[in-house]
Amino acid sequence: MAKWLLKTEPSVYSYSDLQRDKKTVWDGVTSPWAMPYIRRVKPGDLAFIYHTGEEKQVMGIAEITSESYPDPKKGDDEYLQVFDIRAVRKLKNPVTLAQVKADKRFADSKLVRNPRLSVQPVTDAMWNGILQMSGMEAITGFSKNGKKKK
Repeated sequence: MAKWLLKTEPSVYSYSDLQRDKKTVWDGVTSPWAMPYIRRVKPGDLAFIYHTGEEKQVMGIAEITSESYPDPKKGDDEYLQVFDIRAVRKLKNPVTLAQVKADKRFADSKLVRNPRLSVQPVTDAMWNGILQMSGMEAITGFSKNGKKKK
């Protein structure tokens, strides 16, 4: 199972919106650097939802529920891909970009080195580190009801 970080402007679509909606299509990404990552997502992968803009913080966890597919809003353009996600749980405490940058464990992470990339892979070490910084324990996966898998 891969882990990802998905960026969103909270005034456009926030983690609270995802919790309210329970699921959504992750769309609107047009970056040519993000498309290869979008094409790699698989159902069951986990993702941090990161608020950009004024907040710059990891807010919650989502599960990817589909393979990538052509954005239905773009007609015949197969280049732009989207995928489906569902809300899993909000972080106990949001983790800011400043906290991540201050932690030497993450110095080589894409979030620190290329913070504008809207979809990016996250290593297990970074995943668990962010959860720890949030006050949560390491999580490998979730069942449908949002409970930690054993």
